[in-house]
Amino acid sequence: MSTDSTQTFGRWRSFFWPIHSYELKKVLPMLLMFFCISFNYTILRDTKDTLIVTAPGSGAEAIPFIKVWMVVPAAIAFMIIYSKLSNILSKQALFFATIIPFLVFFGLFAFVFYPMKDILHPTVFADKLQASLPAGFAGMIAILRNWTYAVFYVLAELWGSVMLSLVFWGFANDITRVKEAKRFYALFGLGANLALLVSGPAIIFASNIRRHLPAGADAWQISLNYLMSMVVVAGVLVMLTYYWISKYVLTDVRFYDAADIKAPKKSKPKMSLGESFAFLARSKYIMCLAVLVIAYGICINLVEVTWKSQLKLQYPDANDYSAFMGKFSFSTGIVTVLMMLFIGGNAIRRFGWTFAALVTPVVLLVTGIGFFGFVIFRDSLEGFIAMIGTTPLMLAVLFGAAQNIMSKSAKYSLFDPTKEMAYIPLDPESKVKGKAAIDVVGARLGKSGGSLIQQGLIVGLGSIGAMTPYIAVILFLIIGAWIVASRSLGRQFNKLSAEKELLAVSAESAPKMQVAVEKS
Repeated sequence: MSTDSTQTFGRWRSFFWPIHSYELKKVLPMLLMFFCISFNYTILRDTKDTLIVTAPGSGAEAIPFIKVWMVVPAAIAFMIIYSKLSNILSKQALFFATIIPFLVFFGLFAFVFYPMKDILHPTVFADKLQASLPAGFAGMIAILRNWTYAVFYVLAELWGSVMLSLVFWGFANDITRVKEAKRFYALFGLGANLALLVSGPAIIFASNIRRHLPAGADAWQISLNYLMSMVVVAGVLVMLTYYWISKYVLTDVRFYDAADIKAPKKSKPKMSLGESFAFLARSKYIMCLAVLVIAYGICINLVEVTWKSQLKLQYPDANDYSAFMGKFSFSTGIVTVLMMLFIGGNAIRRFGWTFAALVTPVVLLVTGIGFFGFVIFRDSLEGFIAMIGTTPLMLAVLFGAAQNIMSKSAKYSLFDPTKEMAYIPLDPESKVKGKAAIDVVGARLGKSGGSLIQQGLIVGLGSIGAMTPYIAVILFLIIGAWIVASRSLGRQFNKLSAEKELLAVSAESAPKMQVAVEKS
């Protein structure tokens, strides 16, 4: 092989796999940890939706109530307990104290709580409440009726934020040097999507197990046993890998040295909700950026609940619902990987920031028109759709799935990169305070705003079907505001970036001009 060919191969190898051979001892275990945590995240996410949406007397209308009245308080309680434990436990003990309760509950749920559901669930009392209260309270009553499922939903929801965001990334940031992170962390992102490609077929396999069961067997019980066994095994593998890294990697000075002096990070200002709104009001640039973050969170929440209500109509059986969610997760993984590899960076480089930032809301708008159009006007379209061999309901389910797949893929490949790029041309104070304000306002309004809107409409109108036209109008209005904010932010971003580049060129050329003047 010629020298040029060797160099070319080396460049391509470093582009796709920027890891040295000796670093595999550190990278592969961390990648395995991240894969297993992400694998569990997908299984738990799809299972929690299946349990709540297909439960007796329940449906997608229960999800907004669970997210606001159970998930948020549970997250606050967890952070209080975690903070106290972090003061009295070592890092290793804190890690195991965090993950073990999750695994114990998920194991007990499949093999103890679910088989005892008829004893544990207050069905008779829930029926009495349902008969005496307005139809709009069905979501709250469904939580009481199936309270073990609701607790499962909460812990499954917390798994992502706790094990992925807090535990893994906290551990990775502690043991990874900056020069390593630049090469390692991109691989972890691909590892998460690889987990989607594996967990999707695993869900399908467990959900289709009923084909091999005798008549009268509780197929969903068997599927749950398989799914939660996978979760527990993957969780145990996470703990073993963590232990191995602690014993064999963190004792190797090539990878970790506790005496390493790390550059102190600037403390992030803690801003109250009122201070955050005040800061946003003072800056059009930061306000536009906040609109993007809030709009994405609300839109995804609005679409998902309506889509899952249609999904239940198409797949009322828990096994069928779960199998479809497995296919959905697998498809999401494929599309996301392809978009990250071939579209994300290319769209920004070739067409600019504004074009890339507009892709996500436009995707939501186009697929939203198709989805809500089929949901609202299904009766008028039955004749036409029958000609193509399907039903309006199935098309609504497919359009909703396409919307969720494309929106999630666009988020990872385009929305997140453009959002982070928007901070670059800001001055240091605006950059730090702006991000803090958006984290406070955007996180709260984006995650809970959609659920609060849905709660109000469900209580007022009685059902998801009745509120669907209103949800569609609200969705399109929010997407419209999102597009306007993106275009405005794009103009401001391009102007600030040009000014920053001009200042950089001026600063670079000034010394040269000074030398020329002195020589003359």
